[in-house]
Amino acid sequence: MALSLAGKFSLCLVLMLASRPLHAASRNLPEASIQQKHEQWMAEHGRVYADSEEKVKRLEIFADNLRFIEDFNRAGNHTFELGLNAYSDRTSEEFLQFSTGLLLPSTPRQKKTSFMYENITHIPDSMDWVAKGAVNAIKNQGRCGSCWAFSAVAAIESITQIKTGKLLELSEQQLVDCTTGNYGCAGGWMDTAFDYIIQNGGITSETNYPYNASDGICHAPTASSSVAKLVGYEDVPANNEGEILKAVAMQPVSVALDGSGREFQLYSSGVFNGNCGTAMSHAVAIVGYGTAEDGTKYWKIRNSWGKTWGEAGYMKIQRDFAQPEGLCGLAMHASYPVV
Repeated sequence: MALSLAGKFSLCLVLMLASRPLHAASRNLPEASIQQKHEQWMAEHGRVYADSEEKVKRLEIFADNLRFIEDFNRAGNHTFELGLNAYSDRTSEEFLQFSTGLLLPSTPRQKKTSFMYENITHIPDSMDWVAKGAVNAIKNQGRCGSCWAFSAVAAIESITQIKTGKLLELSEQQLVDCTTGNYGCAGGWMDTAFDYIIQNGGITSETNYPYNASDGICHAPTASSSVAKLVGYEDVPANNEGEILKAVAMQPVSVALDGSGREFQLYSSGVFNGNCGTAMSHAVAIVGYGTAEDGTKYWKIRNSWGKTWGEAGYMKIQRDFAQPEGLCGLAMHASYPVV
């Protein structure tokens, strides 16, 4: 069917918009190559856009991220590399808005002063709770600011497995819907989630209360339907990676950090020591630690951004940072559940 004059004009405008930013965004790759990479990426990640205008916009962002990745990796002077992942058609601002979700309490809360691992002296040179079978498969929080729930649940699942030998899959959605003091997909805090679980008499299973990446009405699971319970939780003394090391030697630990940077968003492999600050925006679980071949000490963190991000969903991030708050502020707010 022939296009009307208005239709031809719209098509030309779309083509102009599609080509113009690509030349600016990637000086080293031909336009056709970028478009082909984008099509392949869309197919790999099942991405479908609402209309041609949205596709043009996402192609521009994708091309800019691709240029950033290739320029960074080409420099070859880093301990880590960047790569394409499921978030490569998002700006840093969009990524921060939809894929993080840490929300510190508006008023300072009284920190618990006990630290059961304070006097531990035997600390292994390395630890990997994933390899020990105490960590569930990587999950994806989706477009919901629920990282805090995934961080808390990961820590509870692991300590339950360490104590009982059973690796349960617990419900992040229960925390999203039911935790008083947190704000569901609008953000939350791990200690508040631990408080809720203690007061509720436990947390139920993922099967009983499945995750849907959106805010919902609380089903109010009772203690009788809970499959894991807490007797408490403890905050690791702030700004002390050595104390975190003691805790992680015994169990995975929930931590807050600054996950807002572009390098963090596009991290692919290696020991991350990129640009970040202490503006707490994200929550993860530290599930191990070790030393890379070049001698760089690292933490192993379990993220909630799916398996296409990082090293199949995990990140190695520099340990023993020069500042007491740790790289990306990860030593500022660490806590762990007690079962």
